[in-house]
Amino acid sequence: MKQLFVFVRKEFYHVLRDPKTLLILFGMPIMQVLIFGFALTNEVKNARIVIVDHAQDHISREVITRIESSEYFIIETASQFSDEIESSFQKGKVKMAVVFPAGFGHDFHHEGNASMQLILDASDPNTANTLTNYLSSIVQSYVSERGEGSAMPYRITPEIRMLYNPQLKGAPNFVPGVIALVLMLVSVMMTAVSIVREKETGTMEVLLVSPFKPVYIIIAKAIPYLILSLINVCSILLLSVFVLDLPIQGNLFLLMAESTLFIISCLTLGILISIRTQSQQVAMLISLMGMLLPTLLFSGFMFPIENMPLPLQIVSNIIPAKWFYIIVKSIMIKGLGFSLIWKETLVLAGMTFVLFAISLKSFKIRLA
Repeated sequence: MKQLFVFVRKEFYHVLRDPKTLLILFGMPIMQVLIFGFALTNEVKNARIVIVDHAQDHISREVITRIESSEYFIIETASQFSDEIESSFQKGKVKMAVVFPAGFGHDFHHEGNASMQLILDASDPNTANTLTNYLSSIVQSYVSERGEGSAMPYRITPEIRMLYNPQLKGAPNFVPGVIALVLMLVSVMMTAVSIVREKETGTMEVLLVSPFKPVYIIIAKAIPYLILSLINVCSILLLSVFVLDLPIQGNLFLLMAESTLFIISCLTLGILISIRTQSQQVAMLISLMGMLLPTLLFSGFMFPIENMPLPLQIVSNIIPAKWFYIIVKSIMIKGLGFSLIWKETLVLAGMTFVLFAISLKSFKIRLA
């Protein structure tokens, strides 16, 4: 029994002296609870909306005050011009527009029935439905309070218009997300094991003594997976068009060019993982677990980023899939051109350049 306690104590020492083991045992569960607790929610908060008030009467102002005081909405701008609404949706600034027609207060007081228009970005149908329910509930609560003690039954009727996805199909939301997820996992995972495989099999020495420069080795490793990933993009797009009945609204060449940029970004990330690791198992684990969860949580594909606390929103900006997801939805669903996605493209290009530079600098021409 004494020998058993000695061996148990020895194992405790091994664990407590290894910072990596302690991080896995205690740090990872804490981080997962915090991240999942804040990120995994179907509730929509802090949705940015635009309000167009043609009525300019006290009834419309009271309703706007109710909306503004709600935790669900943030009024991005109070506009008087309806033509600004489309621009706001195209730029991705707002999720919903609320339009009060002229004579809104007059219709409410004298006829007991007023109408208002709700325009929503239905490329994410779940969010659009949730926001519609939230705002309808706020309006209904206001009507109920105004109607207390009154003989006339008051009513405000929201007229709902869904942009980009009038039928509220699920495909316009999940197809861009699936493209981002598949390309991220396949490109990173496949390239992550490429260089480390050469190390394990002993063929890296042959590459290092060859006249090839390190940059050529990295590019040669990436090109086959670039071509295969582009084939994946084509197959997903063909399925979406001919099976899911989801036409490509924007320029197909621009969509393929942006996909190529994202694939290159993922490939450089995979190469960096491959250079930094010493075994295929470690490289596979990092690329699979390290890329799957961030892509699902922080790309905006499954959970709205604006719901998350500010630190997690900041973290989402370093996830390439977030920017590519925005680009694909803008081109494929909204039919937008390069002039409205150049910022996201610039961010992806910058990430690609930084990752490639770090990979090149980390590539050792001598094995330890």
